[in-house]
Amino acid sequence: MAEVSLGDLERRLGHVFAEPALLERAISHASASATDNERLEFLGDAVLGLIVSDLLEAAWPDADEGLLSRRRASLINEDCLARKAGQLELASVLRLGRGEEKTGGRKKPSILAGAFEAVLGALFRDGGIEAARRMVELCFKDDLQMPIESEVGDFKSRLQEWTQGRFRAAPVYELVEAEGPPHARCFTAEVRLQGEALGRGEGGSRKQAEQEAARAAMFALEAGVLPGGLA
Repeated sequence: MAEVSLGDLERRLGHVFAEPALLERAISHASASATDNERLEFLGDAVLGLIVSDLLEAAWPDADEGLLSRRRASLINEDCLARKAGQLELASVLRLGRGEEKTGGRKKPSILAGAFEAVLGALFRDGGIEAARRMVELCFKDDLQMPIESEVGDFKSRLQEWTQGRFRAAPVYELVEAEGPPHARCFTAEVRLQGEALGRGEGGSRKQAEQEAARAAMFALEAGVLPGGLA
């Protein structure tokens, strides 16, 4: 992996930090420093949801709230954010503890997605909403322009065809979490193949969450990303 400096990262983001310590904190995992990026990750998560919601609403004025919510969930899940972190080459600048380094922390989707949100939170703190918005537009420009169909595409069928053709095995879906009040439940599902996680998704129903998990898996597989146990 090519070395990327913090200056390189600032150039990619189009922002020179007035407070460089914010960016340094954003790339510091809890395993490496007592002053870690978890609070900035918390902030970045909220900022990301707001900006993606605003961009989607502006781009698709005729789409209903349910469609916009499903598209937003497909864009800001862990697998998608880990890929966006890859675009920025955040793995190269992450500060990890020795244990995480040895266990492949630079490739873990949870750590990469957290770092992406933390960097966004740092941008928001240093340059305000416009600086954060530029980062989101940079990373999600193509995704935001993908047509929103009247129904969620049948990614589960596509994924099953792919896995059957490649591995002669069917994917398995697991409900990971269900939270929120009865009128606004949020479900999280994970799809696995031969014990390897392929993708996660969220939705207002278990069916939607499974479709979004299949969508995340298909995006990763079509990009050539396979879990280590399947590669």
